Amino acid sequence: MKQMSKATALALMMSLAGGALSTAAFAAPDPAKIEARKNAKTKVMGERVGKKVIKAFDLYNEDKVDEAIALLLEIDASDDFDRATVNRYLGNLYAQKEDYQTAIKYIRQAIAPDVLNFKDQGDLIKLLGDLLIGTEQYDGAKKAYYDWMDFTGEQDAKVYGRIAQANYELKQFRDVIEPADQAIALNKEEPNKSFYMLKIGSYFELKQFKNAVKVAEELVKLFPEDPKMWTQLGSFYMQTEDYKKGQTVMEVAYKNGYFEKENHYKILSSYYSLNEIPYKAAKVMEKSVKEEKVKRTKQNVTAIASYYHQAKHISDAAKYYEEAAKFDEDAELYRKAGSLLLQDQQYNAAVVRLNKALELGSKKKGTIYSDLAEAYLYQEKYKQAYTAIVKAQEDPRTRKFARSWASFIKEKAQRKGISL
Repeated sequence: MKQMSKATALALMMSLAGGALSTAAFAAPDPAKIEARKNAKTKVMGERVGKKVIKAFDLYNEDKVDEAIALLLEIDASDDFDRATVNRYLGNLYAQKEDYQTAIKYIRQAIAPDVLNFKDQGDLIKLLGDLLIGTEQYDGAKKAYYDWMDFTGEQDAKVYGRIAQANYELKQFRDVIEPADQAIALNKEEPNKSFYMLKIGSYFELKQFKNAVKVAEELVKLFPEDPKMWTQLGSFYMQTEDYKKGQTVMEVAYKNGYFEKENHYKILSSYYSLNEIPYKAAKVMEKSVKEEKVKRTKQNVTAIASYYHQAKHISDAAKYYEEAAKFDEDAELYRKAGSLLLQDQQYNAAVVRLNKALELGSKKKGTIYSDLAEAYLYQEKYKQAYTAIVKAQEDPRTRKFARSWASFIKEKAQRKGISL
């Protein structure tokens, strides 16, 4: 909460930053009553009380806040208006001292008799709401704000925004939308992003992702120069599985240099992959890692490998699978690298990676031995190929395939005059 700004003594007011509230319906303001309050004769303090109040403000102007409070506390006002006025000033001064609970107490006492002049009473009700927000007394703050609207007949975008915020803090997400819309409607000339973000946050909590996307689309139109609006919208399309739109928006953000987080690069790569453009996915991730926009972690390097694999760029995929494997000696990633090198006819290299996977205790021994047999066979290393395919028969998952291959390898060896 912000500290009360020092204004002129008799116009002591407080400007407090937002907080949180809760919802409640309020009676429509009565125009006749409001007009009567506005036109009521202006009241002034009695001479005795007035002199002491002026002395208190003189002390305040000398930055002697405690002394000013002490003097106000000494005042024994018999008149309701005088007493309410003294309580009003006490509330303001305690708020400046950041003793908010005491400030709230005196402000409530000032408001209760409803004897202050129209503007002072209205301002004080609103101030009460601000203080309650700042101290996270959300339901009380909400009531104060609705009381202010009922008393003055006025509406204010910030007040509705605070009500929406309060409902969000109270996890009353369905009740956020209406006051947020009211705040937006009252602030058309100077749109406030926070009102829209409250709606988006609530829609996400309610899992109404399509509604959240609609609001995010509106934000992009209102604030096209704000990078966050683009990356936010781009990421939201993932929730609605609208991958084409998501890719388009994230491409715009990427080309304009709007990416600020490594997740933005990952999301764009994911869209390329989901839209069956895996090569672009790989290139974006690879470039972002090289430029240190994305951390060179096992997970991210594996993603590059996977995208290259999906794009059938076998050699590149194998290279990145092996790089990822080295982070923690991952047997499965070494197996994948070896398998891809086999496809790429790099037989010696394949054998090295496949044997590494075995050394590290891979659970896919049947598959590895089958790949080793093939790699040895193409190098005409029939004894090693036969030994490997026999080992593959020990795995139930590859036994049938391995038996047929064993016969084939044996026949090939015999034709070459090699005894197994």
